[in-house]
Amino acid sequence: MHVWYFAYGSNMQRETFSGRRGITPLRTMAARVAGWRLVLDKPPLIPMRQSFANLVPDPAAEVLGVLYEVTIEDYGHLELSEAVPLGNYQRVEVESCPLATGAPPVRAFTLVSERRAPAMRPSRRYVDLMVAGALQHGLPVSWVDFLRQVPADEESAADLQLRALLDEAMRALRKEKPR
Repeated sequence: MHVWYFAYGSNMQRETFSGRRGITPLRTMAARVAGWRLVLDKPPLIPMRQSFANLVPDPAAEVLGVLYEVTIEDYGHLELSEAVPLGNYQRVEVESCPLATGAPPVRAFTLVSERRAPAMRPSRRYVDLMVAGALQHGLPVSWVDFLRQVPADEESAADLQLRALLDEAMRALRKEKPR
């Protein structure tokens, strides 16, 4: 069985989704989801200074991102790697509209959080991953420019060390992922 996942943060970037998360999508499409607004104020699950991408309901807004068709097993792994079982994010079903002309809407899962920290900002590295993903998947220039203008901070030495530990844990989790 296959499901669709709508990525709007660093998972848009191929190397993050396939490399760090270890998921090879069956199909990929640039898409938009109406009724949601992108914010970058989700606090991390573990103590770091930078925030992450999130969506909040907003009837007047839309978010651009990437639709990935994945196996149900890979989607389960994605939720595990995003700490959904720990309450880091919650699964929400959305209707997404592929940007390709004539493509029908797709029901997809995405991940959102009620946890917000408006004073936090994302790291420059994280924003750069989002920009790279948007460019890789051909999202409109206006969206790429919007992402490039997100205020961001450099990561501290402590955050970089913690990131290295998290990446090591992700590699271990990927090795244990059932196939």
